[in-house]
Amino acid sequence: MGERSKPVDAYIAKAQPFARPILEHLRDVVHAACPQAIETIKWGMPFFEYKGLLCNMAAFKTHTAFGFWKHGQLVKQGLPGAKLHRDAMGSFGRLSSLSDLPPKRELAALVKAAMKLNDEGTPSPARRDPARKPKPVPPEPAALVAALKRTRGASAAWKAFTPAMRREYLEWIAEAKTDATREKRIATTVEWTAEGKTRNWKYKNC
Repeated sequence: MGERSKPVDAYIAKAQPFARPILEHLRDVVHAACPQAIETIKWGMPFFEYKGLLCNMAAFKTHTAFGFWKHGQLVKQGLPGAKLHRDAMGSFGRLSSLSDLPPKRELAALVKAAMKLNDEGTPSPARRDPARKPKPVPPEPAALVAALKRTRGASAAWKAFTPAMRREYLEWIAEAKTDATREKRIATTVEWTAEGKTRNWKYKNC
């Protein structure tokens, strides 16, 4: 198996008790399927690299998350366990126990499939038609940036969100009609982001 890094050891040790066995299980599966995997910390959370970014995991107050860097391509291949989840960051939604993960064999197969994508130099999929002009993303309010930095784990989770996930929050904040509403939405954004929740996590259960 690949070498275990001390920073990732420390990350797991600081996680909530319920999260530690999940993170250790994910770590074991990745290394067993990809012995060459290199552990690192990016954006405040553990990443596994193999000829580029392969996958990552994260722990929050009430759940954990695990995601493949090229999850979209795995879904297109129709592999068992590869589905789209929009209720939280990562490939499998909110993970609060080992039973929330695909079986070990399926998870290992996904790791190997992700390795193959990197072996082949497959780029991340384009998220929009190149001929279509991108919709301007609302700027990040200074108050939001400051609040994210003040809240443990929020800034790292925000950076790990996809541009589309960040856009949902920024547009929601920008649509506020009053300063009071805007401040409340910023506070909610920071709270949910720190927990790894997307803007519409309540309504996205698949």
